[in-house]
Amino acid sequence: MAPFRLRIDGRTFRDADNREVTLRGINVAGDAKFPAKPDQPSYVAEDFFNGDNVSFVGRPFSVEEAHTHFARLKRWGYNTIRYIFTWEAIEAAGPGRYDEEWIQHTISVLRIAKTYGFYIFMDPHQDVWSRFSGGSGAPMWTLYACGLDPRLFDVTEAALVQNTYPEPEKFPKMIWATNYTRLVCQVMFTLFFGGKDFAPKAIIDGKNIQDYLQDHFIAACRHLARRIHEAGDLEYDPIIGWESLNEPNRGLISYQDLTLIPKEQKLQKGTSPTAWQAILTGSGRACEIDTWDFGGMGPYKSGTALIDPEGRSVWLSSDHYDSRYGWKRDPGWKLGECLWAQHGIWDPETDTILKKDYFAKNPQNGDKLDYEYFTNHYYMAHYRKYNAMVKSIFPDALMFFQPPVLEIPPKIKGTEDDDPNMIFAPHFYDGITLLTKKWNRVWNIDVFGVLRGKYLTPAFAIKIGETAIRNCFAHQLTAIRQEGTDYMGIHPCVFTEIGIPYDMDDKHAYKTGDYSSQIAALDANHFALEASKANGFTLWTYVTTNNHEWGDQWNGEDLSIYSVDDRQIPGASISRNDSRTSFDTTSPSYSQAQSSDTLNVSPANLKQTLSTEEMTPRGSREQLRDPDLQGFRAAEAFVRPTPIATHGENVSFRFDLRNCTFSLALTAPSSTKEEAPTIAFLPEFHFPAGSTSVEVSGGKWTISSEEQSGAVWQVLRWWHAEGDQTMTVKGVQRRQGAALGVEEDLGYLAQCQERACTVM
Repeated sequence: MAPFRLRIDGRTFRDADNREVTLRGINVAGDAKFPAKPDQPSYVAEDFFNGDNVSFVGRPFSVEEAHTHFARLKRWGYNTIRYIFTWEAIEAAGPGRYDEEWIQHTISVLRIAKTYGFYIFMDPHQDVWSRFSGGSGAPMWTLYACGLDPRLFDVTEAALVQNTYPEPEKFPKMIWATNYTRLVCQVMFTLFFGGKDFAPKAIIDGKNIQDYLQDHFIAACRHLARRIHEAGDLEYDPIIGWESLNEPNRGLISYQDLTLIPKEQKLQKGTSPTAWQAILTGSGRACEIDTWDFGGMGPYKSGTALIDPEGRSVWLSSDHYDSRYGWKRDPGWKLGECLWAQHGIWDPETDTILKKDYFAKNPQNGDKLDYEYFTNHYYMAHYRKYNAMVKSIFPDALMFFQPPVLEIPPKIKGTEDDDPNMIFAPHFYDGITLLTKKWNRVWNIDVFGVLRGKYLTPAFAIKIGETAIRNCFAHQLTAIRQEGTDYMGIHPCVFTEIGIPYDMDDKHAYKTGDYSSQIAALDANHFALEASKANGFTLWTYVTTNNHEWGDQWNGEDLSIYSVDDRQIPGASISRNDSRTSFDTTSPSYSQAQSSDTLNVSPANLKQTLSTEEMTPRGSREQLRDPDLQGFRAAEAFVRPTPIATHGENVSFRFDLRNCTFSLALTAPSSTKEEAPTIAFLPEFHFPAGSTSVEVSGGKWTISSEEQSGAVWQVLRWWHAEGDQTMTVKGVQRRQGAALGVEEDLGYLAQCQERACTVM
């Protein structure tokens, strides 16, 4: 077994030297959502329904390309990877048929990642269940197992899928997210989490569909975990833990009235059917359905649309060949008929709903259901099984626990589920920016505050001015972190998804090179992360194939910090084969502890403590000062200084991008050991040698370049005394771009305030 690289101490991570570790991470990679053979991003229709014959070998990238990507991410200061894989990648060919070639490919890529020193946790990723229901995750056969026909999702609008959209380039922005409240996801998540209670007739291979699906999902993850364990050189280093199922959803569980849109359903965009309307159109009936759009104050009704499947049903026909995958369906579960009709929810003869409150109560005990009940009972039952599986192979693995997005976490504080090796792993996106694909510097909304009933009316949740918006983000993330502590106990908090769209303002930046909006939005999100005192994050996302035309290659999203069509940040100053040491630590010029002339270092006296050779990178310094390079993929905002290992307690840290100033405050229980100083990533882009000043409360420090497996990055080491300590580092200020569309934003703000005041 490899030595432990990371352990949990209350709400913090600690390394082998007992320093507090901050996880500065990235999701690797968005390409893992779709297969490599055939290469099938979400806009490609050819062979789409040949879902059994796909391979994810080569995802997230090839073994040959792995060094390039990991070196790049290491240079940019990331020390953590949320490694994305899907259930489909393991078990696409059919139940129990695992892709060993993909597993070995994954092990090979993880071994390369290990050489760069990353902390890695594994993410079993899904979005709206499956690629075949407009997202990613589960294999196609799971839909057939539940009696659904993926070829008829489009005409019934049971799911909106870009691969089958008539003109994929016109697929509506962020419409895929509405699939959670369309029929396919409502069926699949209800059966996955609550099939035994709500679909007792759904028996396959002698099991209820709930156990059948969960058992196969967990078994597939177990198979991957065992192979990783058997590899012998990945356990705990670099793989420190496993995350639970990405963005779980309740399906229909706790719906109080199937004929109404639940009041807690905040996202409505495009056609927005009630669950009852989705059931009808799913069975071939025509329905006139409300349409919605998304504005500054959230969704608003924009009209109606007739959805007419012309008699075609999303449910598999009675003559469907059901032995394709080798399972045996119970005779009591009939094909050719809606599963909910078979459970008496509605009468297909009269198209009459009979039990609109069918999902409102727990049929076992009559308890009234809500989202909290779902999380505490149905979701937690699944998590316990998944957690037990991981611990059976990796007993000391860190468990990144992700409850339903923006929902109240489960009440497990002080219970057996309050695992000391658990991490609270919430997600956060600024919904206004994400859905409108526009950064509004003038106003925004405290969405989390609205969800938690903080305001009497949404009008009070409006925050005006960029400072207020940034503080609002910080308050939301702080509240999310605190809510995790209140309900789950004292655990580290890592936001495993947070990010911004790059294709803002109709891809204005791609046409002009002006990334000022992206810089401002991304900086606001990082500011919030820093202010929230979260223990880390993994930014969404890194996509190796991102381009300006198709973005992340998936449903029109474009959140990748890397794109093949954008100029990249200049590389570091030493080459892969350069083995020179950045500093001679025995030299008198090394930095003298408590010396008055080194406590406040400026460009004027920096040469007194650093050698001349180290002042000048071997790369082109002119590149770093070239104004034409400012704004490339908003790297100014995401390549930012961060404490990596803090001796003592990290009290606070912040990077002020406008003034290019990094500040760190800590409390140390003792003086640092020579071999274990406080370390911060200090990107050369912002803090080039010769143009960086450092002020510390005491002690000695160095700035040096480090190299590992060809990746080069710059760090600051600080040896300090015990007690309260502070550091301030100033680099090169760069002009930021002006805001876009301010007058338009102000006008729209007035309209939104007026609308909000009429809501209640």
